[in-house]
Amino acid sequence: MKILLTGCAGFIGSHLAKRLLDLGLTVVGLDCLDETLYPAALHREQLAPLLARPRFQFVEGDILSAGLLAELTKEASAVIHLAALAGVRPSLAQACRYMRCNVEGTQNVLAACRQQGIRRIVFASSSSVYGAHSAVPFREEDPAVRPASPYAASKRAGELLCATHCDLYGGAIAALRFFTVYGPHQRPEMAIASFAARILRGETVFLHGSGDSARDYTYIDDIIDGIVAALHKTNDDSLGLRCYNLGGEHTTTLRELVRLLESALGSPARIEWRPDQPGDVPITWASLERSRRELDYSPKVAIQQGIVRYCDWLKARRDNV
Repeated sequence: MKILLTGCAGFIGSHLAKRLLDLGLTVVGLDCLDETLYPAALHREQLAPLLARPRFQFVEGDILSAGLLAELTKEASAVIHLAALAGVRPSLAQACRYMRCNVEGTQNVLAACRQQGIRRIVFASSSSVYGAHSAVPFREEDPAVRPASPYAASKRAGELLCATHCDLYGGAIAALRFFTVYGPHQRPEMAIASFAARILRGETVFLHGSGDSARDYTYIDDIIDGIVAALHKTNDDSLGLRCYNLGGEHTTTLRELVRLLESALGSPARIEWRPDQPGDVPITWASLERSRRELDYSPKVAIQQGIVRYCDWLKARRDNV
């Protein structure tokens, strides 16, 4: 089985590629090594172990290239589409660019799948589609019509494109709403990575709001388990579009997150409080009823354990922090 994996050099993509290869699958990885959030050198660091694997092929390219996608999907059995411009805050300043990449790029992927007769697709969405006005815990039945940022809106638009694709052309698409994924090789601008690095360097940690905002943090291994389960689920050609929450099912406040990092790193944080930022939401919290029932998804790594794992990894490469 050959998988086309877009966004293979990213945080989630590189972890997923390794798991797929370990399962005996062939992976064609596509990535443009975009430097919006971090340098291409970090992408290449995540790619390096994959390039040594015999069933892995890397293609540097962009999902905005319809011709390239047409070529890469010719022999693929399924597509896992992770590639996107990520990040809530950067999307506020670059809304048009985010829409072009995340919406037009997703449409290009879907069009290539239709052209080549690929009927199994996994699409990476985001918990941000729920916005600030959804009841918690977030359930997939929520209409999700008030996303709080251009990034969130682009992911919801991607889900709607997937729904239209299934209605018109059939097939199975699992749209996965990821809840604040963290772990080794996490994007450096995200809260856990940024706070931990600053604490290790003795620098000030900037916290926004009152400290009571809460997130459903999900360790990378649990997310990979969910993606693999969703790929298997797309064997059911009658699935159509089906959205699934992949989260940790528990919330952690900003204050508690900092306390966990201080404990795991053995260093106190120097904190400076700042106002809330546009695009932020007060809470994310996943209901896993559907994912548990249909994907047999059950997160195994609690935030306390996951933070220790991440901090141990970070301390082992302290010279690079």
